[in-house]
Amino acid sequence: MDTLQILGTRLKALRKERRLYQREVGELIGVTQRHYQKIEKGEINISVLTLRTLAGYFEVSADYLLGITDDPTRRGGAAKGT
Repeated sequence: MDTLQILGTRLKALRKERRLYQREVGELIGVTQRHYQKIEKGEINISVLTLRTLAGYFEVSADYLLGITDDPTRRGGAAKGT
């Protein structure tokens, strides 16, 4: 599975956990429901700023969303607001 597919699969699982609609998450990141649907299908790449927004919203690490780790917890590292 490639990175975009992993990202999409994990975003979909997190969205469903919170019982949200694609439209709601799309609004959060400023895209249409259809555009967000394509993100979940692994068809569209997202910007680092969008990745950061989604990681913050779902309270997981960007590394988790990208499939670098299977640990969703956010740990140490970068300064906030940079």
